[in-house]
Amino acid sequence: MITDVALLLLYLIVDRFLSWLILLGRATSSKDIELLVLRHEVAVLRRTNPKPVSAENCATVGRASAAGFSVTPAAAVADRPVGAGSAR
Repeated sequence: MITDVALLLLYLIVDRFLSWLILLGRATSSKDIELLVLRHEVAVLRRTNPKPVSAENCATVGRASAAGFSVTPAAAVADRPVGAGSAR
């Protein structure tokens, strides 16, 4: 087990080191292109998820949505497909 962890750690160190060496060898223009692509991805994600819920609003949003959603035992039984829960 310890050798597995040591091998994994060695692999991660070598992987990061080689990634760093490759990054050093790349041209500035390719780094600029990568930054443009990443900025575009962030812009697209912001458009699809316009405003994150803050920590203060998280509790109130949860309570408000939970208040309008209630399942009664009768509703749960009525929504069950025919034959569900029957003994085999």
